Amino acid sequence: MQLDVRGDFPIFARRFDGQPLVYLDSAATSQKPQVVIDAISDHLAHHNANVHRGVYPLAQEADAAFEGARARIAAFTGGQARTTIFTKNVTEAINLVAYSWGGANVSMGDAVLITQMEHHSNIVPWQQLCARTGAQLRYLEVDEQGALSLGQLRQELERGDVRLVAFTHISNVLGTINPVKQMTDMVRAAGARSLVDGAQAVPHMPVDVGQLGADFYCWTGHKALGPTGIGVLHGSAEILEAMEPFLTGGDMIAAVDAQSSTWNELPFKFEAGTSVVAEAVGLAAAVDYLSALDMQLVRAHELELTGHMLERLREVPGVSIAGPAQAHTRGGLVSFTLAGIHPHDIAELAGRAGVCIRAGHHCAQPLMRCLGVGATARASVGVYNDSGDIDAFAQALLSGREVFGL
Repeated sequence: MQLDVRGDFPIFARRFDGQPLVYLDSAATSQKPQVVIDAISDHLAHHNANVHRGVYPLAQEADAAFEGARARIAAFTGGQARTTIFTKNVTEAINLVAYSWGGANVSMGDAVLITQMEHHSNIVPWQQLCARTGAQLRYLEVDEQGALSLGQLRQELERGDVRLVAFTHISNVLGTINPVKQMTDMVRAAGARSLVDGAQAVPHMPVDVGQLGADFYCWTGHKALGPTGIGVLHGSAEILEAMEPFLTGGDMIAAVDAQSSTWNELPFKFEAGTSVVAEAVGLAAAVDYLSALDMQLVRAHELELTGHMLERLREVPGVSIAGPAQAHTRGGLVSFTLAGIHPHDIAELAGRAGVCIRAGHHCAQPLMRCLGVGATARASVGVYNDSGDIDAFAQALLSGREVFGL
C-alpha cells in the first residue's frame, strides 16, 4: 500500500525547466505539509508572545501552545514531557550530553564506544570529550553487509572501562537499522550508559523511546516534516536531574544571587534563553500529521519504495550499493556509486531532470574510508514519494550514463 499525500505539500507544485519536482533527499531534510506551514504562520500572526515570562492573556496563550506542543511531541515517541528537552538539532543534543553528562562521568582510564557508521555529530563531540578528559574513544566495526557485531559489542563491554555507548538507530549512509533494544540492554547490564541518534528513524518508523531503553535518545524536527531550528533530547529523569546544565542564562534558573545560581526544574534546566516557540508549534503539527497517517503505514509505504529503488538500481549497469541487501533491514535510503561517474556528477545530472539526490561524504568521513570511497550518491524517500519518483530517478541514472558515453 502506498500513501497518496503529495497534494498536502505545496512545494510539489514547483517545476524545474518544465520538469516536476522529484525529491529524494529526505534524509537531509524533509519537505513540509501545508498544515505545518499554517500552524507556524497562525502562531506568529495571532498568538506570538514570549513564554514563561508574562501573565497577560496573549502570553498565557503562547505558554499553552508551547507546553502543549512539548506534550504532543513527547507522546509521539513514547516520551514524557518533563524529560523531553528542546535543542536546536541532534548535534546540540549530543553536545549537551557530552558536556553535561560526559564531563562529570568520563575520566582518564574510561572509554567511550561509538561505531564506524556514525554521522560526524555523533563522533566529534566524543572526540572532544576524550581529548578533554584523557578517556579513550573506540569504535565498533561495520561488516561488509553494513551491520554491527553484537559479539564485538559484548567483548568491548567486558573490558570493564566503557562508560558510554553512542550509536545511530539508522545509518544515514548505509540505511542499516541497528538492533537498538538488544544493544541498550547489553549496555545497561554492563553498567554503562547509552545514547542513540534517532534522526533517521523517528520520521520513518514507529519509535517508542521507553521501550527502546536508551538513556538518551535524540532526533531532529526538520527531518520529521517540521521546521529547522528544533531538535529533541529524551532522557532518563534520574540522569537528567543529576546533570549540570549545558548552557546557562535566562529561563533555566530558579534563582540568581550575586555569586551563585540555582537551576530550574526539568526540562527547563536545559533550555537557556528564549524558547523555540514557533518551531515547537510547527513540529507538533508535523507529528500530529504523521500520527494521523499512522507510523506503521508510513514504514510500510517507505519500505515498499525502498525495495523498488533497490530493484531499479540493480538494473543500472555499474551501480554498487552500500549497506544491507534487503529493504526490510534498512531505512528509506540507498547510497551507491556508479562506475565511471563521480557522485557529484550523478547528482548534478539527476538534478537536470528535476530529481533531487544527495552526493558527498554525508558527514560520515570515517565510514567513507571504511567503504573505500571518497563519496557516494544517496537517494532517500519520504511519505510524499511514490513509485513514479523511483522510476524517474532510475531513468535519470541511465540517461547520465549515456551523457558519459557508458
